[in-house]
Amino acid sequence: MDAKTCLQKMQYVGVLAFATADQDGNPQIRNISAIHYEPEAMCFFTAKGKNFCKELLSDGRVQILAYTKYKEMIRLSARAVPAPEMEQRKLIDTIFEEQPYLLNVYPEQTRFLAGIVFQITDAEIEYFNLGVNPIFRESYTIGKGNITLKGYRITDACISCGKCLENCPQRCIEIGKPCKIQQEHCLHCGNCMAVCPAGAVEQRS
Repeated sequence: MDAKTCLQKMQYVGVLAFATADQDGNPQIRNISAIHYEPEAMCFFTAKGKNFCKELLSDGRVQILAYTKYKEMIRLSARAVPAPEMEQRKLIDTIFEEQPYLLNVYPEQTRFLAGIVFQITDAEIEYFNLGVNPIFRESYTIGKGNITLKGYRITDACISCGKCLENCPQRCIEIGKPCKIQQEHCLHCGNCMAVCPAGAVEQRS
C-alpha cells in the first residue's frame, strides 16, 4: 500500500465525506463526488456561495473519508487551497467532463460563475483495513504532508509480564524487554495501557 494506491481507492469509492468546522467550531460533513484525481493530488469543485466554501476559505483544514466494500478506511487530512485563478476554468471543465451529472446541476456557463475548485497537494493519508486478520494500518504522505503519531508505545518501565499481550485483541505485542507494539496491526484500543501494572504504556499522540 502507498499514497498513490490510497488515492486510487478513494476514486473507486466515488462519493467521499468531507469534514470541516464552521465559524462556531461545530463539525460539518458533506458528501462530495465532484473530484478530480492526479497521482499525488486531489481537486474538488464546490459553489462559492456555500458555507462549505466559506469554511475552506476561512481555515482550509479538511478531513476526507472513504470506506470501501472491503472494510478499508482511508482518511486524508490536509489544508485545501483555491487552485490558481489561471487554472480554474480548465479544472472546472475537467471535473464536469469526468462527472457529467454536474451539467444537470450547473448547466451551460453557470458553473464558471458559481463554482470554485480547491486543490490538495500536501496531505497525510491514514489507511486502516479491518477486513484482514490481523488488521492492518499505515500512514503515508503526499507533497509536504506530515504523519501524526497515534496509538501507544511501551516504555523502558516495562517489566515484561505479558499482561498487555493477554489483553490485546489483535495479539500484536512482541514480548521482550521492553515489550513492543506492532504498530501496523494495532487497533489503538488502549487495553495495553489499561492493564499494565507498571504504567509502562503511553499514548504516542
